[in-house]
Amino acid sequence: MKNTLTQRLESLDILRGFDLFMLVGLEVAMHQLSTAVNTPAFHSFMWCFTHVDWEGFSSWDLVMPLFMFMSGITIPFALSRYKDAKDKTLIYRRIFKRVVLLWIFGMMCQGNLLGLNPDCIYFYSNTLQAIAMGYFISALLYLHTSIRTQIVLFVLMLLGYWGAMEFITIQGYGGGDYTPDANLAEWIEREVLGRFRDGASVVDGQVVFPDWYRYTWILSSPNFGATVMSGLFAGYILKDKKWIPTKKLAYLVIIGISMVAIGWIWGIWHPVIKKIWTSSMVLVSSGYCFLFMALFYYIVDYKGWRKYLLWLKVYGMNSILAYMLAMCVNFSCIGRSLFHGLEQYLGAFYPILITLSNVGIVYFILWCLYKKQIFLRV
Repeated sequence: MKNTLTQRLESLDILRGFDLFMLVGLEVAMHQLSTAVNTPAFHSFMWCFTHVDWEGFSSWDLVMPLFMFMSGITIPFALSRYKDAKDKTLIYRRIFKRVVLLWIFGMMCQGNLLGLNPDCIYFYSNTLQAIAMGYFISALLYLHTSIRTQIVLFVLMLLGYWGAMEFITIQGYGGGDYTPDANLAEWIEREVLGRFRDGASVVDGQVVFPDWYRYTWILSSPNFGATVMSGLFAGYILKDKKWIPTKKLAYLVIIGISMVAIGWIWGIWHPVIKKIWTSSMVLVSSGYCFLFMALFYYIVDYKGWRKYLLWLKVYGMNSILAYMLAMCVNFSCIGRSLFHGLEQYLGAFYPILITLSNVGIVYFILWCLYKKQIFLRV
């Protein structure tokens, strides 16, 4: 639907666009370039575009938390007028609608919903669903509690996850075991989702879970809420009209550095593991998100150096549509039709051209919608 570009936090749109471009535009092309170049130095550089196998944190592990963090920033801007309303029926419907749509979109992107095969549908497996869960928790807390209560609940969520992982033992899982095959979150995932877990299949009447998939979502859900809430806290800072920009920057930087430090220190005992969304990982990733937000706020909103970054708004202001197009629609057939004659000359570099053509088509669609100020809102 149509919307106007009034009183938006421009740095947030550009940061969202940057995050999305990295995910749907640059990552695939960089991996293909690495394959084509095939040198040890380039392979080492690709650490920047690769998830950590289990424990630890890479720059690429920040992509998903940053999306969730930014969804939290929007809450004070979008919901403040409903906070004191006696009848919140309208906003409840809006929140519920957003959660349901994000959940369905997530199943379309990664849950095999478009495959129309009931035996291959996965229920809870995508970034959009993590955003939906985190947003649901954070939005309700924002509407019904004070910021002090929210901070207390944020801490309790982190401690609750840590306590469950440390002190609950079931059928050999848990009890402080953070290995891929024996942590409590893994057990809950298998027991609750069963065949509907991503990658699971039924063989001879038995549910089989692949070794390559170790992401967990159910026990991680409160920590999804904590990640979005960290963005909510940043939103409070950025929305406050009484604070001068330098004060906002100082708070963003100080909070960011503090969270990163506390997260890594806690990680000595409670490992930083993105795949099961540990509490230490929430602090580390949220701290980096605060710092990224500070950087983009400084560049775009404070210094006004936006001339060469405005193209990212095309992604940022239609982020859901951009993500859906990239994940669900393959335009590479157009590139192959136009450039198939170049394959004989480009060799191993030909897939990069096809990927870039696909990225270009998606961007062109988003640009046309941007020029007409048409944005998909959920």
